[in-house]
Amino acid sequence: MSAPIRPFRPDDLPRLREICLRTGAAGGDATGRWSSDDLLPDLFLAPYPAHAPDWAWVADAGAGPVGYLVAVPDTRAFVDWWAREWTPWFATRYPCPERPFSPEEELVDRGFHPEVLLTPVVDSHPAHLHIDLLPQAQGRGLGRALIEGLCARLREAGVPGVHLSIDPANAAAAAFYPRVGFAPTVPGGALFTRSTA
Repeated sequence: MSAPIRPFRPDDLPRLREICLRTGAAGGDATGRWSSDDLLPDLFLAPYPAHAPDWAWVADAGAGPVGYLVAVPDTRAFVDWWAREWTPWFATRYPCPERPFSPEEELVDRGFHPEVLLTPVVDSHPAHLHIDLLPQAQGRGLGRALIEGLCARLREAGVPGVHLSIDPANAAAAAFYPRVGFAPTVPGGALFTRSTA
């Protein structure tokens, strides 16, 4: 991946956590939406470079990160790692909820049940990703560059496909992913796949 895309560095994480939060409400700002602003980054960002730092990249135009892509090449292995390593850490920060769940508790429950990541396409498309760009970084080709760079690396590693899920309310994401080679598994659905061949 060429500039302004670069590999993730551990000192990026605080800024990437901000970006995750500022894009975490169907692409909009989720600041203050949940009782802890750490919840979304602790679920959808931080576990990825903790498990697979070589599969994380940053969009940095020179003044610091404006976006990122984090991925794992093997979702099943990631789920095993999460249950073994991340859930015990997560449990020190968030009480395990009991049913019936509030919307926030549904999110927290994910931290205790990483098997929710085992989507129906996990065997044919074993990698998965999360990508976030601040609004000012969108429309400049950075999202495409991040995804093409990831797919090239997956192809080199012999990984046949990648998948992702979106918030159904995120219309911009639903329009973007088909433009970069992803297809919804069902029309209008929230689960997208792309072959790396």
